[in-house]
Amino acid sequence: MFEKINQREIVLCGLFTALIAIGAFIRIPVPVVPFTLQFLFTMLAGLLLGGRLGAISVGVYVLLGLIGMPIFTEGGGLGYILQPTFGYLIGFVLGSYLTGCIAKTKNCPSYKRLLAANLAGLIIVYACGLLYCYFISNFYLGKSVSAWMVFLYGFVLAVPGDFILCVLAAVLGKKMIPVSWLILRK
Repeated sequence: MFEKINQREIVLCGLFTALIAIGAFIRIPVPVVPFTLQFLFTMLAGLLLGGRLGAISVGVYVLLGLIGMPIFTEGGGLGYILQPTFGYLIGFVLGSYLTGCIAKTKNCPSYKRLLAANLAGLIIVYACGLLYCYFISNFYLGKSVSAWMVFLYGFVLAVPGDFILCVLAAVLGKKMIPVSWLILRK
């Protein structure tokens, strides 16, 4: 069931965990919705490491934040689970896994395949994020938030930047995948 992870894979997962943490603090100023580079690094983790290792690297990032390291955009700690944006973090793990699984081929995947993989990951991230935000806001935090408001602020205003990051990740992935596969196969 669980495949053993070698030292090289541990180092690469750690590298992407660190990149995701750094990406949380690289903020691009846009009105209304905070925009960071977390999503870019979660997609690159899936593309370059594959679904399994990509999800592990993102999962370690989430676990480190939950045990108290202030590496999320708004800090860290177990209480972060009760934040309306925690669903996006869950989506990062699942999205990275799906992205890596879709991108995987015997040969270097095409740009179109990489972009499709990233867009599938984007859908997973936003589905988890929007559903979590709606339910935690309405049923735990007691804030009456309509589905439309969650969709507007959690998707419509945020997705254009992440769509651009999907394209950027596909371009970077196309150039970097041959190198990452060489490193992983040694």
